[in-house]
Amino acid sequence: MPATDTIAAIATPPGQGGVGIVRLSGPDTPAIARELLGHLPRPRHAGMHNFREADQTLIDAGLALYFEAPASFTGEHVLELHGHGGPVVMDLLLQRVLSLGARPARPGEFSERAYLHDKLDLAQAEAIADLIESGTAQAARAAMRSLQGDFSRQVAALIEALTRVRMYVEAALDFPEEEIDFLADDKLQQQLAELHANFDDMLARTRQGQVLRDGLTLVIAGRPNAGKSSLLNALSGSEAAIVTAIPGTTRDALREYIQIDGLPLHIIDTAGLHASEDPVEQAGMQRTRHALAQADRVLLVIDDQSGFTAADADILDELPADVPHTRVFNKVDLTGRVPGLCGNAAVEAVALS
Repeated sequence: MPATDTIAAIATPPGQGGVGIVRLSGPDTPAIARELLGHLPRPRHAGMHNFREADQTLIDAGLALYFEAPASFTGEHVLELHGHGGPVVMDLLLQRVLSLGARPARPGEFSERAYLHDKLDLAQAEAIADLIESGTAQAARAAMRSLQGDFSRQVAALIEALTRVRMYVEAALDFPEEEIDFLADDKLQQQLAELHANFDDMLARTRQGQVLRDGLTLVIAGRPNAGKSSLLNALSGSEAAIVTAIPGTTRDALREYIQIDGLPLHIIDTAGLHASEDPVEQAGMQRTRHALAQADRVLLVIDDQSGFTAADADILDELPADVPHTRVFNKVDLTGRVPGLCGNAAVEAVALS
């Protein structure tokens, strides 16, 4: 259903910048452009204009770019006003546009109108938000592929294949008197197997895309003074956590954000887990257990001087069953163990100092 009103919003991020953009979309855009600029700009050609108040007071001077429906992002008449990127200037320009008949756009309403005018499907509309919010180059590339329609084409192919199988089954049900057993046909079984494999592949791709967008939560856990905070500092490349020889220095969860090969990682250093009657330490350990429940992977830090102890085994038993973990044998410079991978097929482990 076509929109009957015209929306406007500042399209550039808040704050100061060299350029700021006010965008309009809707049926009244040409009339607003004529009132604000003195004439309707030539479609898809940027031109220099003065932006004035109703009393002809100059607000700003910049570029105006007009897109005539349906050849625009939203499928409606669209006008972009490119001015200087100061928040006061942008607000004055937006207020002037609103006074001419536009209303403030709701968050995401430009994309919503693009969807309603068949310019985007839902997957592409979500990809716009993912692209804007992407924190790594890989996440941005994945969002751009979805925006270009890659994911939508995969979904359409699955729907088409599923529809063919459904037609085949319905034909067998509609004509049961036929002596041919359609449902026992090897070709149908092969199509079902391929369809199942394609669904599994798509689920794996969507999980990968979610990881690229949201990142993984990596929780560092272990006994007090095992070297958890030192590991956090080494991974983050900064002195994010206080490190002392006193057990229990870390009382609260410390969070750092890093990227490894384009993968976002949210690293959480936690209070050491051990038996304690101290209410402050108990509160810190409660937060540790909460972080473990939210983890995508746990790094269980073990002091190599004492090795894997019964206390470490107790912590291991506390870990959520569905969360993978890696044993990190720390302080190997004090024991003489060679740093590197030291696990086996059953246990992932690494030694470091």
